[in-house]
Amino acid sequence: MPRLYTAHTPVMKITKYIPNTITCLNLFSGCISCVMAFQGEYLYAALFIYLASIFDFLDGMTASLLKAYSDMGKELDSLSDIISFGMAPGIILFSWLQTIAPESNSFLPYIAFLIPIFSALRLAKFNIDTRQESSFIGLPTPANAILIASLISLNQSSYLSNLLSNVWIIIALILVLSFLLISKLPMFSLKFKNLTWSDNKTRYIFLILSFIFSNSLHIFACSSIYSNFISNIYK
Repeated sequence: MPRLYTAHTPVMKITKYIPNTITCLNLFSGCISCVMAFQGEYLYAALFIYLASIFDFLDGMTASLLKAYSDMGKELDSLSDIISFGMAPGIILFSWLQTIAPESNSFLPYIAFLIPIFSALRLAKFNIDTRQESSFIGLPTPANAILIASLISLNQSSYLSNLLSNVWIIIALILVLSFLLISKLPMFSLKFKNLTWSDNKTRYIFLILSFIFSNSLHIFACSSIYSNFISNIYK
């Protein structure tokens, strides 16, 4: 006869901590990304944001599979996201603007911190908005962070180099992304409530296409596809 596990068995006591542990790995990755950004190591800063986004995806899926939801987990997830997908991309932009901004406009790099501010506002709205269970309203913070990290980290090897070396284009990008974070535009979501093909056909097709293009166009493709695709408004 199979053993039945209750909430008081050692197995259940351990499994309930797994999602929060993964969330902490998200937070840790975000902290490392911040350090790398301050040091001007934009590629490594971007890689740790990508890693944080993987942990962010896995903690929700793990909580669903293990039925280990908790109020603490929800709050911890938001707090981790503020660092990994708010502060980290903000510091990347701050460091980049310090590099390209003229000395006479030394205050300009601080505009980059609009990203963590509006990311925090977006996360606070998300936590109290019941309409965002299966889709997003406004640009999700992970997608925003991935887009910023990709653009800056691959600047030297991309055709966007001249554009991204223009201070005012970077500032315009910051303002547009800040608006999108708190906008009311309905956007695509990669949330999986289960792993069945029928319920997640669009998501699976998108991930397959992202994998194909990322292999042919390198790392920038996957993040660009994701960031652009979620911004398509439902017809």
